[in-house]
Amino acid sequence: MNYSKIAFTDAVKEVQEKQGSRTSYARVEEHKYTDGLTEFEEEFIARQDSFYMATISASGYPYIQFRGGPKGFLKMLDQETLAFIDFGGNKQYISTGNLATNNKVALFILDQAAKERLKIFAEASILAIDENPELYAKLDLKGYSFKPERIIVLKVKGYDWNCPQHITPRFTIAEIQEQFGDQAKYINQLEKENAVLKGRLGV
Repeated sequence: MNYSKIAFTDAVKEVQEKQGSRTSYARVEEHKYTDGLTEFEEEFIARQDSFYMATISASGYPYIQFRGGPKGFLKMLDQETLAFIDFGGNKQYISTGNLATNNKVALFILDQAAKERLKIFAEASILAIDENPELYAKLDLKGYSFKPERIIVLKVKGYDWNCPQHITPRFTIAEIQEQFGDQAKYINQLEKENAVLKGRLGV
């Protein structure tokens, strides 16, 4: 896999040349090959509860859709394959329709708390749930309420990590509660002890 070979079109290279970055990126394009996703990417993807997926419409316009769910709903099946259950939504089916004419997609996975972002180029396939029960069982999200409509499988063609520059750290309520959980327990214990002491003193 070589993300740069896909991303650096002739037009992109021309701009890089004008801006003075082509020499360094030419070395990246020539030498930065990977055998596929690693355990590092797998662990990162498993922590995420959302990502953005770009498709291309027959009219030539890109379309970006937010995908959300429980942590790990996007799963890595092997070094070259990701998959997820496509939930029922607003019934526009723009991404699904776009994939009927162009199966190339781009994923943007952002962890704002960690200031990390992963970009992925892939080719998508849409699979029927009733025809792929074993795969659905691997992807099923027990304990999460959703309406499954289809399975989307992504064959990864290249990926790259972005630098953390300009990412503002943001945290979910669950992440904040997790970080301050011990402190909350300690405060709760102190309040209980304080109430006992007040009772003994008749306050």
